[in-house]
Amino acid sequence: MVTSLKGRTIVMSGGSRGIGLAILVAAAKEGANAVILAKTDAPDPRLPGTVHTAVQAIEEAGGAAVAVVGDVRREADVARAVSTAADRFGGVDICVNNASAISLLSTEELPVKRFDLMQSVNSRGTFLLTRACLPLLRESDHAHVLTLSPPLNLAPRWLGAHPGYTLSKYGMTLLTLAIAAEYSEAGIAANCLWPQTTIATAAVVNVLGGQALASRSRSPEIMADAAVAMLARPPRFRSGETLLDVDVLTEAGVTDLSRYGGGDEPEPDIFVDSPRGAA
Repeated sequence: MVTSLKGRTIVMSGGSRGIGLAILVAAAKEGANAVILAKTDAPDPRLPGTVHTAVQAIEEAGGAAVAVVGDVRREADVARAVSTAADRFGGVDICVNNASAISLLSTEELPVKRFDLMQSVNSRGTFLLTRACLPLLRESDHAHVLTLSPPLNLAPRWLGAHPGYTLSKYGMTLLTLAIAAEYSEAGIAANCLWPQTTIATAAVVNVLGGQALASRSRSPEIMADAAVAMLARPPRFRSGETLLDVDVLTEAGVTDLSRYGGGDEPEPDIFVDSPRGAA
């Protein structure tokens, strides 16, 4: 069973650009509302877009959106985003934990300040936003928590690659799976979504591998389509799972992934062992 996202309200951390914005634009095409909590009030020469241009893109796609300039690490800012959703749209139906900090340095190379930033944005931010949304999610008949975090791949290859980042992202996943268990009787679904391949975003270009890697990466729209496919399902359909975008789309009947780019052999993403279903 697939339901409509029309009139549903999403609260998202981050979302000024990249995967988060692609998800909100795709949801807006289905009639969803959005409240975006992000820091990008002014343009950054290194990064495209601000929270305000994101609102414009969402509205152009057919949705309604509100920008809340703030930091997911600040409890007061998170509370302000959730209260904005309640005041403007009457509640929250979907909480998306999208904001994330990344550094792939090894343990001895990683500055403690950067380690703290990743734990604070990734794990703590997921806790703060989800916790703040829960009272309103309880009142929704279509309550979802969606976290953009990976499956718990405990292979030494990944555990030993960049422990600081891995801890923060696995923390997001564990928190989401814990919410699924804790609120299983409350009708709140909580799941994780992760790309099978690298995605052509500013983070991939600036941090992971430049334009060469971006050319072997799929577009953010593959994650957007997978997220909308998940969020359009009733909460009782699925909860407590970590899913790859291609698996969600295959389940939805999408078999041709060529329109998402990445070439014949797109680059597997971090924490993914093999590119199943590569187009």
